Amino acid sequence: MSTKSTSFILKVWQQWKTLRLPWRKRFFVGSDPQGNTYYELRQPRGDASESAPHRRLVHYPRSTPYSEVKVPPAWHQWLRYQRSEPPSMAEQVRELQRQAQMKLLAAEADARWEAKPSLLDMPAKTPQTQTQAQDERGRRRAQQDEVEAREEIEAEARRPTSQQPSPPMKTDGDPWKQAQRGAPGQTWQPQAWTPTPAKKR
Repeated sequence: MSTKSTSFILKVWQQWKTLRLPWRKRFFVGSDPQGNTYYELRQPRGDASESAPHRRLVHYPRSTPYSEVKVPPAWHQWLRYQRSEPPSMAEQVRELQRQAQMKLLAAEADARWEAKPSLLDMPAKTPQTQTQAQDERGRRRAQQDEVEAREEIEAEARRPTSQQPSPPMKTDGDPWKQAQRGAPGQTWQPQAWTPTPAKKR
């Protein structure tokens, strides 16, 4: 069978399902390029009026896993009663073409943006030279500190050491006695309760 005859048979079948015959409970409304089909169901109550809204639902292809099911936004609007007429296939194809065009334009814009020299690349060179200069300065300081430390050690070795011990420092009292006294609030005790006499009425 060719694809033209298959699509013709499918179209005839869908037109047959679209007919709102009185014994049918659900009516075919449309499909999308992903293969999802959309239906309207009569209300389950037997006393529902003709003007009552029909329930709307979508059937996914059996071969598609649930994690990969994608319902287009136009059909979402129809399913949620935000649009009264279902989207046509031509409208859906135009939307897919628009999305493909937007992706292409976005890729071109990204390529143009990447081609321009970035200001972030230029300062990256200067911090390296600055860090190199800082490292050099740090090495010089470390060498100078070493030389100064050696000189101080040698100078202390040359000085005569004094044999007189320094006099011991005098303390004014025992600091622990002051700590044992504690805070002023530690010795405070509440007074007994003495109620005031009630006023005569």
